[in-house]
Amino acid sequence: MTLSAEDNLRLNVLLSQELHAVRIDESKMIVYALTAKGEAKIPLNPVGKDEAYIREIKAMFSTHVMGSPGGYPVYLKRWTRMGQARDESLAQLLLLGEQEAVVAAVHAPGLTDELAARAWWCMPTAENARRMLEKPAVAQGKTGRELAEFLLEFLPFEEEQRDMIESVRLVLQPGLISEEEKQKLWAKTKTKRSFYVGFLHALADDLPVEADAHPLYDTVSEPLQPLIEQANPYATLLEKVLSAKGQAFIQTCENAFKKPGNQDVVVSLLDAVANYFSAITPQTFTEDDMAAICREAEACCDSDNEAITQVLTAVGDNAETVRPYLCAMTALSCLSVKLVNPIFARTDAIGTVMRKKIKPVTDPVFEQLKVLRG
Repeated sequence: MTLSAEDNLRLNVLLSQELHAVRIDESKMIVYALTAKGEAKIPLNPVGKDEAYIREIKAMFSTHVMGSPGGYPVYLKRWTRMGQARDESLAQLLLLGEQEAVVAAVHAPGLTDELAARAWWCMPTAENARRMLEKPAVAQGKTGRELAEFLLEFLPFEEEQRDMIESVRLVLQPGLISEEEKQKLWAKTKTKRSFYVGFLHALADDLPVEADAHPLYDTVSEPLQPLIEQANPYATLLEKVLSAKGQAFIQTCENAFKKPGNQDVVVSLLDAVANYFSAITPQTFTEDDMAAICREAEACCDSDNEAITQVLTAVGDNAETVRPYLCAMTALSCLSVKLVNPIFARTDAIGTVMRKKIKPVTDPVFEQLKVLRG
């Protein structure tokens, strides 16, 4: 199939310019282009069936950009969404008028702020916004704020809990939204409890919630300072957990664990908690049994672990009070998806039914959190 004379002429004139990105609206049969001079629009006059005509248009762009009419191999969907596109070819991918090529650029680790802006012009979707905000160059650039604003506005329309958590986590990166917007987002956690998990991932040490320091904080904080300076992980984590910000984290974890909506929320929540306590995760432990994890954590605190012994010695008369805190922190550092995999492998339940099935995991977690709240 050949292009109509009018389309052939207008597209060749377009290709002679400095192109930044190309978008094809196949339903309206319009080619849009982002050029050095601004945005261009070319309504098509198809000869024959629209589908075949669009293929010919894409072949024309591909020949100009890549020297081959074959275009982008859209069948490599899984490969491109794993971020395997070469950084040096990202600009070219945005000139093919192919959505899957745009997705490949969006997933590439080497995506720059400028290329992100072009990709966003090509294909402004929530999924693309999330993937681009994962890149520091984009999150810290001019495009980051625009993407974060879009995700905030789109949050009420998200259907998947996993996507809600990711959107909240990503927009809470430094400099993307205002303090007022952050407070409004936090206020929505009362009805959208999965938002808690996004906050736990993004702002574990600076949650927007009022909380008092643990009653023991003032007593043990000073004697722990020498150990903290020596980078003792148990001392550092204990001081943080007992502080006001640490207690805010524990309180938020309790709220999040009360009514997780589905399996994605549970898995992400377990990861958020484990990451907070990751500095003291034991090298070996029973990964798929919460009761065993709690027993092993207690055994660890009763062993000859030098770092733990230093903490207990430093706090003096409060050693027996502090020991359960160290055990609880150790147990919480071991949380992972492996605890719920045996349960989720047998059921796709959500809501109340799911929460009943995971009680062998969540009940002990609540107990450990309760210990840390004193």
